Amino acid sequence: MATVPVYLWRLAPDGLATRRQLRAMGLRPGGQNVAAELQRPRRRRGPLVAYLYSIEQAKPVRPMTSAKWAALAKANAARRMCPECGRDAGYVIPATLGTCVSCAYPDEQCAA
Repeated sequence: MATVPVYLWRLAPDGLATRRQLRAMGLRPGGQNVAAELQRPRRRRGPLVAYLYSIEQAKPVRPMTSAKWAALAKANAARRMCPECGRDAGYVIPATLGTCVSCAYPDEQCAA
């Protein structure tokens, strides 16, 4: 495996971007290899590492199809369904509770 150049925080050359930066530009890496590595030093642990990709080789983001939109809507609806009472909670059920707030705390009544 070939080594990639390593740059310190805020010292990377122009023409390189992280995945998030590419996404903000409407691009994706598109199968290209990592062009460089960005390291942000920390005091008590190892450095934070981000991989950089060439902006010139990046490809446009693929558009969402109607099937992808439908699958995303179905997944989000499933995250709102309470497994205990079977109702739509109207919000994403916290993983720490596992059920809607009404089922998790049945004795406490909310003053609404």
